[in-house]
Amino acid sequence: MRILLVGAGGVGDAIAKIAARRRFFDLMVVSDYDLSRAERTIAWITARHGDQNGRFVAARIDASNPDDVTAVARTYGVTHVMNAVEPTFVPTVFAGALAADADYLDMAMSLSEPHPTDPHRETGVKLGDDQFAVAPDWEKAGRMALVGMGVEPGLSDVFARYAVDHLFSEVDELGTRDGANLVVRDASGVEMFAPSFSIWTTIEECLNPPVIWERERGWFTTAPFSEPETFTFPEGIGEVECVNVEHEEVLLMPRWLDAKRVTFKYGLGDEFIGILKTLNRLGLDSVTPVTVRSEQGPVAVAPRDVVAAGLPDPATLGPLMTGKTCAGVWVIGTGTDGRPREVYLYHVADNEWTMAEYEAQCVVWQTALNPVIALELLASGVWSGLGVLGPEAFDAVPFLDLMKRSESAGGYGQDWGFEDRLA
Repeated sequence: MRILLVGAGGVGDAIAKIAARRRFFDLMVVSDYDLSRAERTIAWITARHGDQNGRFVAARIDASNPDDVTAVARTYGVTHVMNAVEPTFVPTVFAGALAADADYLDMAMSLSEPHPTDPHRETGVKLGDDQFAVAPDWEKAGRMALVGMGVEPGLSDVFARYAVDHLFSEVDELGTRDGANLVVRDASGVEMFAPSFSIWTTIEECLNPPVIWERERGWFTTAPFSEPETFTFPEGIGEVECVNVEHEEVLLMPRWLDAKRVTFKYGLGDEFIGILKTLNRLGLDSVTPVTVRSEQGPVAVAPRDVVAAGLPDPATLGPLMTGKTCAGVWVIGTGTDGRPREVYLYHVADNEWTMAEYEAQCVVWQTALNPVIALELLASGVWSGLGVLGPEAFDAVPFLDLMKRSESAGGYGQDWGFEDRLA
């Protein structure tokens, strides 16, 4: 396997660092628009793990140009393109991979467009629609695009597949629930507002109309931050208020899994929701450029890019962050014994541990872990397929076994949790 990693930001950097401990691939091309970022990642790997005998090389890439993605992929003879840049670049990296005759993975799917007249009830263009529309092209080419293979979506979808296959005879709801007790403090110890993931992506998914799926209605939307509920997260995180947010799981799971309802709720907190609402009211969530005066003359800039530029890079927050983050799926339905059952399957990442082991903050590290496991399963042939597929299209057991098995036994040493919520 020869991998082109597109993007050496927080998640891309963590993907390369996790992969450096594995032997399933021959080459990983760490690429970025800023070549120095890719070189920095490889320098860290060399310093931590020694000479890699040419397994890691740095390259410059323009992710906005599909021809450039194709050219870099062909130059290095890659078999798999791993997309680790903002979802706005999904169409170009996706197309570039297919043109290069390479398989493809991403962690976030092509962007949605709200319904033009009734956005809080009807779907418009849904997340991933543009990718699924060209699935026949991938099948005809004999190639596979594994989409939404991060943590959420990604691991959450693997958990859902496991629950449907092994724990339930009928599922009433597959509910992804994400929460954390992370705190970021500045150098003087004062708590600060600093999102632990890309603010560009966070604005996109939190302010777009959330999508819900029900067997009787199909996909429909609701207002942002709707249906608040208090969910208790494990391992000391505790109670967190969660609200509906647009997310890929709701668009992926119903394609392969039988359930009456599919939802995604995120634990954002009142302060974060308030800030997002303020950005929306001020128009600072817009991606449409506005003209700004500068000493060099008028400059066109998207307000959302200004917000992103004014906040700390999430990849740099690790030393300032404490706490844990939890990703998982709450499954409600009828167990295989015919009795009512509620189960929460989850994975927790502790920032102290991820910083010590990888110098990567826990949110980006937890996201990066899962595509590396998926790549290893694809390299071994345990997972295989053609066309555009989500994580739930594959058997979950090999993934969860490899994830949990100790590193000394050839696994990743990452335990995953399982809680029965009904007495």
